[in-house]
Amino acid sequence: MPLSATMVGALLGLGTQMYSNALRKLPYMRHPWEHLLGMGLGVVAANQMVKWEAKSNEDLDKLLEKSRLANERRYFGKFSYQPNFD
Repeated sequence: MPLSATMVGALLGLGTQMYSNALRKLPYMRHPWEHLLGMGLGVVAANQMVKWEAKSNEDLDKLLEKSRLANERRYFGKFSYQPNFD
């Protein structure tokens, strides 16, 4: 996954810079260092997005587990009526 996020980020940064140059009717590779900077920023952004998604999924799992336990305490707690058929 990190390799694909890196490639997507690099292509996004390069595409953004080339699109910006095309809109301004400049040569596509006017300042090559700007393309490298855009690719670097795209890579960082894509990798941070992947990390953020993994962390948010982990946090969601924790919240769902907490909610499940709270619901079990509410409906199956020590004060609820449970008949004994022994």
